[in-house]
Amino acid sequence: MGSWWDEVVANFSDLPSAEFVVRIALRLSMAALLGGALGFERKWAGKSAGLRTHMLVSLGSALFVVVPQQAGVSSAELSRVIQGVVSGMGFIGAGAILKRSDEEEVKGLTTAAGLWLTCAIGVAVGLGREATALLGTMLALLILTAVGRVSSWLEDEKRGGLE
Repeated sequence: MGSWWDEVVANFSDLPSAEFVVRIALRLSMAALLGGALGFERKWAGKSAGLRTHMLVSLGSALFVVVPQQAGVSSAELSRVIQGVVSGMGFIGAGAILKRSDEEEVKGLTTAAGLWLTCAIGVAVGLGREATALLGTMLALLILTAVGRVSSWLEDEKRGGLE
């Protein structure tokens, strides 16, 4: 090809080698899949933030970490990026929380916490800490399923004892 093609490649290729492409593709895919695992559980439980939301939160969080790493930012600068991602996630999580005025009940806290954790999982994957992200996902699934059942059982027992 001509020099124009070399110019296109030079200006639009932030992935310099096939190895780099594979590494980034695996990280971003893993972030999306781990977020999807949490989102699947939330969707299965009938909650508002489900599969796609969790996948996008995790993928976005990973991408916010991967891109500065590619640009060669320092650890201090990357730390500030992560702080911004976590703060932004707090606003998204706050949108998932509802307080019913007619009842003394707050809805969406677990969903908000799950989105926050999904963000952390994406950051971990983006940093190349895949095993830690996988462990965090497994613990989150355990909490959402097993501990959720125990919590529901305790609430049923409490209500049954008051009647």
